[in-house]
Amino acid sequence: MTSKKDSYHHGALREALLEAAEKIVRREGVNALTLRAVARAAGVSHAAPAHHFKDLSALLTELAVVGFRRFRTYMERAAAEPDRKPWYAARAYVSFAMENPGLFLIMFRSENLDSKSAALDEERVSAFAVLARDSGLGNKKPSFEELGQITAAWALVHGFAMLYIDGRLKRIFAQAPAGTTPLDLLDVTYASRATKASS
Repeated sequence: MTSKKDSYHHGALREALLEAAEKIVRREGVNALTLRAVARAAGVSHAAPAHHFKDLSALLTELAVVGFRRFRTYMERAAAEPDRKPWYAARAYVSFAMENPGLFLIMFRSENLDSKSAALDEERVSAFAVLARDSGLGNKKPSFEELGQITAAWALVHGFAMLYIDGRLKRIFAQAPAGTTPLDLLDVTYASRATKASS
């Protein structure tokens, strides 16, 4: 009988390893991720990952690339909705974090990633260009004040996402109206920010 180890084509092995890695992250968390664990989950020899990933950092970097691509898709899909809601990119940002918490943490733990990866840098720039568009800047070079607006919006939405992932919003939800969702809370958070800016 042919084993998985023998049946993977070269390109398919790489994808299988990434899929196995993401499953481990979803099920057990980022700290459970090792090259041996990924090989075991993919049903290949412990040496097989070395054909595509020289070390764990390389694997994490590629997972971050996958994450940023998916992240951008979330925001672009939200932007294309016919009944697009206010702060659509922020809502998509938080939705992504809620549905992909482990992957989200990998994407923003830069100390574990390859800082020289051109693919990672390209995907980061592409994803955050969507956030800039949500700020109403289009493709123009932002002024210093507009950079402040982008930074404030990013800090708010990223902070919200991290509070959700870390379980820090439970006390807020305990005092919120019944049926309040994280996106409902995000909406009132942004509305509060908009009200202060206009006053």
